[in-house]
Amino acid sequence: MSAKSVRGKLLGAIIGLLLLAVASPGGADETCNSPYMGNLIKGQEDYLYVWVLGVKGVGDGMDKLVTIDVNPASSRYGKVIHKVSAKSRGEAHHMGFTDDRRFLWAGGLDNSHISIYDVGTDPARPKLVQTISNMPAKTGYVGPHTFYAMPGRMLVQGLSNTKDGGGVTGMALYSNKGALVATYPMPTADGGDGYAYDIAINPQKNVMLTSSFTGKKNYMRSLGELVKDAEAMKHFGNTMAVWDLKAMKPKKVLSVPGAPLEIRWSLKDGDNWAIVATALTSKLWLIKPDAAGEWQAKEVATIDDPTKIPLPVDISINRDGTGLWVNTFMDGKTRYFDLSNPEQPRQTYERVTGKQVNMISQSWDGTRVYIASSLLANWDKAGADDEQYVRAFRWDGKALTPAFEVDFYKEKLGRAHHMKLGSKAMKAAYGSDRTAALR
Repeated sequence: MSAKSVRGKLLGAIIGLLLLAVASPGGADETCNSPYMGNLIKGQEDYLYVWVLGVKGVGDGMDKLVTIDVNPASSRYGKVIHKVSAKSRGEAHHMGFTDDRRFLWAGGLDNSHISIYDVGTDPARPKLVQTISNMPAKTGYVGPHTFYAMPGRMLVQGLSNTKDGGGVTGMALYSNKGALVATYPMPTADGGDGYAYDIAINPQKNVMLTSSFTGKKNYMRSLGELVKDAEAMKHFGNTMAVWDLKAMKPKKVLSVPGAPLEIRWSLKDGDNWAIVATALTSKLWLIKPDAAGEWQAKEVATIDDPTKIPLPVDISINRDGTGLWVNTFMDGKTRYFDLSNPEQPRQTYERVTGKQVNMISQSWDGTRVYIASSLLANWDKAGADDEQYVRAFRWDGKALTPAFEVDFYKEKLGRAHHMKLGSKAMKAAYGSDRTAALR
């Protein structure tokens, strides 16, 4: 057996052992985090961290992490209380906490930088402590998108590659200190297109799901130009992959046409299904095993009129798997689907929440919902429709009621994209072993 094979088997065994140490989701926090993330927020969140795209001529023009006070009991409720620059402008997009919640990793789709922020030492005032800028050189992957916490590790999904800027790509596994551990190419055999977007893990079922989008040649283009280019529009993902989690190997490719994006597992005990929305075909798909235990993908609902391309973007499932929020970018609507029967989701509510809407996050108890505006710099709307904001809403199970709004242009911050929740209690949770700058 070759040394490379031995190393591969050893790494697989280590990952398998690590996956036994699963952190329980508990009864708090937002609903769309990795199941390995500890130090969950119990009760009311204090902060909303927003990853912001820099805009030339707006403030310092740099990508940045912005902190908003979101505790209604605070005198600063609904106000920006801190901002820290990434020291570059590279299409800020998604971010994710490490498993111990001490650090927040955030990526740029254009420059492929990974900015690591210390959010444990002082949760109200995150600090940039490390920038990983060699992901393309080390892995061949560009566009770090999804940041998924694993025990002592961060799994990063790339959207594209250094060779041709297309969608064939892979995942990079890092230590929490930023050292590259391994890479995993997306499947290109047995129906795989090699494309990637999101990651979602169900440790109890030993399953990881990945979805698919498009390459840098497409996502960095003007949306108006892109949709008129018939050849370019052929190069969007139409698959999802089912992985053997412990082995970190794809075992089945599912056909899910139309760019399946965010994946959400039901968090209810005993459930074994996930749901995903397709951006281009405006559908909800259910991913679950059939009677024989084989994982399958099934179209279960339509979001508005697909011929109008409402462009469903972010989704957020509630804690018991009975409801799903869906944001559609083009019509600026936020919709709620009843998932009591996941085989037949039913839309029960909708509201226009902006001229353009993208990301959506909800508190664990489901009574607070946060919405951000920006999709991609070159895909956002223009003129008066180019709103850039974070809006908070209260949800009573029947209707969304506005709570506060932060205008990111007025505040000279840029374009608001991904959001994560924070708490001042995290600092105390670390005790004497507080977070220090990475070494």
